[in-house]
Amino acid sequence: MRMSRLTNQQDFSEVLQHIQQARQSVFTNVNTALIALYWHVGKTISHKVQNEAWGKGVVSELARYISQHDPDVKGFSDKNLWRMKQFYETYQADEQLIPLVKQLPWTHNTIIFSRCKTAEERQFYLKQSIKERYASRELERQIDSAQFERMSMGNQKLSALLRELHPTIGDTFKDSYVLEFLGLPPVHSENRLQKALVQHMRQFILELGKDFIFIGEEYRLQVGNQDFFIDLLFFHRGLSALVAFELKIGKFLPEHLGQLNFYLEALDRDVKKPHENPSIGVLLCRDKDDEVVEYALSRNLSPTLIAEYQLQLPDKKLLQAKLHGLCAGMEDGNE
Repeated sequence: MRMSRLTNQQDFSEVLQHIQQARQSVFTNVNTALIALYWHVGKTISHKVQNEAWGKGVVSELARYISQHDPDVKGFSDKNLWRMKQFYETYQADEQLIPLVKQLPWTHNTIIFSRCKTAEERQFYLKQSIKERYASRELERQIDSAQFERMSMGNQKLSALLRELHPTIGDTFKDSYVLEFLGLPPVHSENRLQKALVQHMRQFILELGKDFIFIGEEYRLQVGNQDFFIDLLFFHRGLSALVAFELKIGKFLPEHLGQLNFYLEALDRDVKKPHENPSIGVLLCRDKDDEVVEYALSRNLSPTLIAEYQLQLPDKKLLQAKLHGLCAGMEDGNE
């Protein structure tokens, strides 16, 4: 009887999987067709306006005509029709990005082409939205938190061994994490920071990246006759490695690395599975001196990185100015 129930459960699971796959396929096909339609409508309006055949009044007339002749058709207000024109004009000359926009819903596309100023920024958020499967609200938060600018500045403080083990590690970790969703006051304890991160784990993982899987808080390690506890322990699917987070509410100090290195050694000896890569350590501090960090990591033999956290959304315009200055400096250096 038990065997029969088990077989039924397996059969049921297989049927459900087929349903889910078919539903996803239908959604993908419908979305692709919808984006293609909006592209065609936008192209038509753009060409008519460029040829001075249509003005704003004609587009409003078109919206009314569609509504009157087919009331069941939604989403073709004059405002949306102008968005379709903007959509087409934004991407018409960029063959690299056209395949990406077809993979995202219209809402995501409108957010990206209306809020991003450069092709590089649009490409970044298109790829991130596909990779991380952002909901539209999360996509807006990432733009508000200047994720593109923070990642583009490429200022991650990584040990040499970490770069050697994972050459593309810079795409996985950030130099600064924005944790405004915690609602913490400027003065707080490490324990309160840890508890708040656990309580808001879904938002924290969205900030980290969806390949992170939370294992536990105060993860216990027994070495000799003593117990030690890692603040937060994760597993990263893409890197196939355990990731230990140690939290510091003050400024980074070189001695912090000794504790983290000890935890990584214990994880690799007693917790890591044979097929997994060496464990990674992240020291998440409230503040850090980049020169001190560079000195501390220069001879560090463990795969570690040092990042800071912010409790408020960053000044996006200030970061954009810094990024612009950095790019200008690199161009001057290449001349």
